Amino acid sequence: MTLEDLQEIYPVASSRAKEDEKFAEAARRATVDLQSKRPGYLALWKHMRSVSLDAQRENFADLGVDFDIWHGESDVADMLEPLVERFRQSGVAEESEGALIVRVDEPDDKREIPPLILVNRAGGDLYSTTDVATIWYRAEQLGADLALYVVDARQADHFIQVFRAARKGSVAGKMRMEHIPFGTMNGPDGKPFKTREGGVVSLRDLIDMVEKAAMARLDEAQIATDYPPEERDRIAHQVGIAALKFGDLHANRASDYVFDLDRFSSFEGKTGPYLQYAAVRIRSLLRKAQEQSLEEGPIRPPTADAERNLVLELLELPEVIERAVDTRCPHHLAEFAYGLAGVFNRFYDACHVLSEPDAARQASWLTLCRLTLDTLVRSLDLLGIEVPERM
Repeated sequence: MTLEDLQEIYPVASSRAKEDEKFAEAARRATVDLQSKRPGYLALWKHMRSVSLDAQRENFADLGVDFDIWHGESDVADMLEPLVERFRQSGVAEESEGALIVRVDEPDDKREIPPLILVNRAGGDLYSTTDVATIWYRAEQLGADLALYVVDARQADHFIQVFRAARKGSVAGKMRMEHIPFGTMNGPDGKPFKTREGGVVSLRDLIDMVEKAAMARLDEAQIATDYPPEERDRIAHQVGIAALKFGDLHANRASDYVFDLDRFSSFEGKTGPYLQYAAVRIRSLLRKAQEQSLEEGPIRPPTADAERNLVLELLELPEVIERAVDTRCPHHLAEFAYGLAGVFNRFYDACHVLSEPDAARQASWLTLCRLTLDTLVRSLDLLGIEVPERM
């Protein structure tokens, strides 16, 4: 069984379950049997999980992402029975129409908040059950102080139920929980982005798509044409991932946006590739200065508005990072990086660094160039974007 098989099986089964109640009931019974550790089902599930996890590790590695702990909902399976019993014994959970529920509505709610279902009528555990168990695990075994759930905004009601149930059942301890909602990535039609056949776009397909677009952009701009093939492929990968990440992160995370590959992969405008190229140009300038034996020196009081504006812009980074953390909004960093690149361009146009006759002023400007490069690279790194050594 391959990842492609899994991607085909699930939507077909899900669609059939909506139309065929007999099939849906069989699926529910199979789920209960799996949760009861029926040997054949468990072996098949373990294989499916291994196939899926291997693909995720590969895809996340391409995005420059790794995790200290690779846990899924199944990793708290042994905690589900004790959790349910705990909720029963405390009186937090109650029977309702054959299911075990936790009422989570509160007096000041402006709308109805349905109860959380711990165990369904068939005796099966749900996402809500494992999510509450995961909170218990994180609070007790990991000793977590804060848990941020970065999940689609459409799951907001689910997390209201889960967080309230966890607090009501006293399994969250002192851990704070926040749902960090984000909008959807849409196609040109304004609907969630899909393949031409109408299916969900896989992360692997998306990565391949942006890498191909990045290579086409390099060819179009005649960038890195004489580099070794391995380096050029690496640059195309870095540019493609930058296009994808910056395209996703530069807007307010709660907003929906249109996935426009042509715009995202451009070396002009508010894009990841543009910022990478801006950083590489500064690196090239500093390399030329080194070749001419020019040295950096103490920063002197600004003598031009463009110089002063660059100094002030650089000083904003700590505040921007703090704002991004406090609001859980990375677009503040993206905006800062783009703004810094623009301010530097105006400084470079006004202050001719390499040809400046005043040695002290030139040394000061070179230091500003170095600080700008370091700040831009750090800002992009915080967004998960790498800057190539050269382009």
